[in-house]
Amino acid sequence: MKINKQKLYIAMANSCLNMDDLAVKAGVSRVSLTQYSAGVTEPRTKTLGKIAKALNVPVEQLIDLESD
Repeated sequence: MKINKQKLYIAMANSCLNMDDLAVKAGVSRVSLTQYSAGVTEPRTKTLGKIAKALNVPVEQLIDLESD
């Protein structure tokens, strides 16, 4: 599942977190978060869940629901 960069940044702003804070809170490297938000790589399902949980949002609010 591909993370939508705008949705991710909105959720981060609502949670008052920057990329470094989110990386620590989600237990994911900052490099990985940057790659996910840029669309270079896609996170595993478990990793996506960790990111959503750290931002206190449902996964659906972070991803593009349209299929490619």
